[in-house]
Amino acid sequence: MVDAGILTGAFLTLVAVALHYSKGTGWEANEDISQEVLEKRAESVPETEFPEPMNRSIGGGGVAAGAVAGGSEGELAEGGEDEEDEGFDPDAIADDEVETYEIEFAKEGETIEIANNENILDIGEDKGWDLPYACREGSCLSCAGHIEEGPADEYIRHSNNDTLNEEEMDNGYCLTCTAYPTDSFTLETGEQP
Repeated sequence: MVDAGILTGAFLTLVAVALHYSKGTGWEANEDISQEVLEKRAESVPETEFPEPMNRSIGGGGVAAGAVAGGSEGELAEGGEDEEDEGFDPDAIADDEVETYEIEFAKEGETIEIANNENILDIGEDKGWDLPYACREGSCLSCAGHIEEGPADEYIRHSNNDTLNEEEMDNGYCLTCTAYPTDSFTLETGEQP
């Protein structure tokens, strides 16, 4: 037959379980704050008009994160943009002041004409080229390109540049998403400082 000790143990276990469920543990689940966290995070991200839901830059924009972590500061962080570029608005260029320049896209193997009120990245995309970009606001390095002829500010004007510092501009780097030509040059797209 069944041992009396086993029966007593089983009975005491059932009594303990019954008492546990009748009193409860006192434990309550924490409030779900995930939606609140997502909303606060969304508030800190600037509004953009991305044509696609993900970053198209090679490497997911990791270079931009590295530049920020490495202490690279843009023109605005150094006390504002050059006086010459301050408030530059390409739409404000009068029709009689529009000039076109020949821009050679080295990697694409083509030279195209771009007006000084036309964005280099946009015109390249109009040609059907898959050029790298992410923010389209001059706040990252995803769209960076290199001007082979010399300092970038001799060949382009940025409508916004929160990323490149003066030394990088002197070395010929530009942000194609906010760059407008002021002279003809050769551009290596996808080149970051």
